[in-house]
Amino acid sequence: MDIECELRCPITADLGLVRSLLRIHAGHGELPLRRLEDLVLAVNEAVTNVLDHGGGAGTVTARTTGERIVVEILDVAGGLTHEHLAAAELDPTASHGYGLWMIQHLCDEVTLEQTAAGSLLTLAVHRHPAAATLRAAEHPLLQPA
Repeated sequence: MDIECELRCPITADLGLVRSLLRIHAGHGELPLRRLEDLVLAVNEAVTNVLDHGGGAGTVTARTTGERIVVEILDVAGGLTHEHLAAAELDPTASHGYGLWMIQHLCDEVTLEQTAAGSLLTLAVHRHPAAATLRAAEHPLLQPA
């Protein structure tokens, strides 16, 4: 029996808390460990972007529905645009600046909506990963050390 659950927490500088809460929530969604860690890393990158480049505040909302886990990251500043997502690329010589690229390659679905409350970035992972995500997970720069 599928039970829909929701987690909602404010964005703060305590990234460890956000990661821990998300692991607990998504773990109940029966995600395989690799998919769970992909999602946690993607959300960590999105929240870091809110803290470093956005308004520094917002919310993380995670829902377990059917075959997927959906996480919404709301940035109250509303500065994230579709152009930012489209321009995201991986520069292997850079020490930072590839979070949006990672987010798009670790998740099965990534959407962005401009709302009255700010930029709403929605990430989704399926319990059974899509081929595109498997390809990204095999990328040498995303492999554990």
